[in-house]
Amino acid sequence: MDLKSGYPFWAVKNGLLKAYPPLARDHQCDVVVIGGGITGALIADELSRHGHYVVVLERRDVGWGSSAASTALLQYEIDTHMTELAKLYGEANALLAYRACADAIRELESLAAGLGDVDFAHQQSLYYASSEEDVAPLKEELALRQKHGFDASWLDKETILAEYDFAAPGAILTQLAASIDPYRMAYQLFARLVERGGEVYDRTEMETMAPDEEGVTLTLTNGTTLRCQHVVMAAGYESQSWLPESVAINRSSYAFITDPLSPKALGKLRHTMVWESARPYLYLRTTCDGRLLVGGDDDDEDIPQRRDARVEEKAQGLASKVEALWPKLDINPTFSWGGTFAETKDGLPFFGPHEAHGPRVHFAMAYGGNGISYSMIGAKLLRALIEGEEHPLAELFSFKRLAKMN
Repeated sequence: MDLKSGYPFWAVKNGLLKAYPPLARDHQCDVVVIGGGITGALIADELSRHGHYVVVLERRDVGWGSSAASTALLQYEIDTHMTELAKLYGEANALLAYRACADAIRELESLAAGLGDVDFAHQQSLYYASSEEDVAPLKEELALRQKHGFDASWLDKETILAEYDFAAPGAILTQLAASIDPYRMAYQLFARLVERGGEVYDRTEMETMAPDEEGVTLTLTNGTTLRCQHVVMAAGYESQSWLPESVAINRSSYAFITDPLSPKALGKLRHTMVWESARPYLYLRTTCDGRLLVGGDDDDEDIPQRRDARVEEKAQGLASKVEALWPKLDINPTFSWGGTFAETKDGLPFFGPHEAHGPRVHFAMAYGGNGISYSMIGAKLLRALIEGEEHPLAELFSFKRLAKMN
């Protein structure tokens, strides 16, 4: 699958940081991770740090799929409100999911600190009501978060205009959010994996997967076999091809990035990511060098050639929306791109085994707007499953949830 188009900023900025060799011999290990993006990197790092011999397979170059197109907003705020999750799965489960995302941001910060230059930066998150009709649901959402101790507050329209220089009927301001360069972080994590004795192979594709009671045998497209105890399918949106049913809808999202803007021009946007209550939503954040990264205008297009043809028009449309909010900003899409992403009905991910493949094949489907935060949660959840331990989110994030969704 062609997962991106145009000129994703992270790939342009960083280039191809390292090329790994293909796997060209029969081999064996403890865990095989299929997928060399940020999700696979976080999972491989977690397993390796706890003594597992990990081999990573990527059919492209590392980080060259969806990770290169990610806008990398790190939030505990899930696309589905806590109030809605509480209606679906109970308040206790909704709280578990939100708190896990909050913990994931802190864990990602700790990981980033040990990796060096991955552009980790603290942000605030301003979630504004797109219309007057959205004010009441947002206030209800805020009340539930505050009930459970989340650091968030309500801003009225006068405060938004005075402090953020745009018009909106109200907004939730959250203190815990961050941003990162996901492409560079994936490379840094894989480099550390190799230092520990793990292995990474580019341009290496699995053809068949045969689980049995003692392990899993993978056959690669070049005829090589790879034997392991467990497999983690972290191939992003392509992982769905290994399931008998669809668990998410593939969609397309679009983004662009500007040249660096002055701190004076950006104002509080310099340290605040902004997103709206409308769906699909406009969102934006800055990079460490002061560029404005804008995304959204999602659509149901799942054919890469059609998505590719829309990139320029979508970028201009997004730029017009930002200029309507901040007429004084000089918005010029320097690099623009589109990418495929998947969306579950409830906005939650899937982690763990599926009955179609047995207990030794685990899926890592960090779908939705919280993909990187979900991946950090999933890394610990999957390690617990592989080691035979319990995890508080194992049930909620499992495929058993499908019965309630359908």
